[in-house]
Amino acid sequence: MQKEPMLQTTYKKLSEELEHLKSVERGVIAKVIDEARELGDLKENAEYHAAKDKQGLMEARIAELTDIVGRAQVVDPSTLPHTRVSFGSTVELTDQNTGEEVHYTIVGGTESNPSKGLISIQSPMARALIGKEEGDEVSLVLPSGKKTYDIEEISYKEIILD
Repeated sequence: MQKEPMLQTTYKKLSEELEHLKSVERGVIAKVIDEARELGDLKENAEYHAAKDKQGLMEARIAELTDIVGRAQVVDPSTLPHTRVSFGSTVELTDQNTGEEVHYTIVGGTESNPSKGLISIQSPMARALIGKEEGDEVSLVLPSGKKTYDIEEISYKEIILD
């Protein structure tokens, strides 16, 4: 079973969502299904079918959350040295061809948001960066072609997900 590294805030949020679905939403859906069942013929009962569909989606989300929370490995990146790229590191890179600077912070899969520079530890970019030091170079084959970056700086900065 592969561990899923994540921040404490993410673990808490996912655990609370899972508990809410199991303790509150399951009961609500069951009641809606019972009420719809009382309306009669199930073949042409839109309320019943809609509630059953919603129940199926909710049970799938419960299964997904149970899996993620069960594999969670809560990491506090502020306690890591960040002399090498690791979970929670913010990495400043310079494209060797264009001189363009980019910043990425390595987070768990459920926390990733590439548009905010938060990349999953499972992503090809993060995998290439893990373990590297300032001054190293990293080459990647991206959809846009091969790129080579210089690692300018590795640091820890507070990670803001929202």
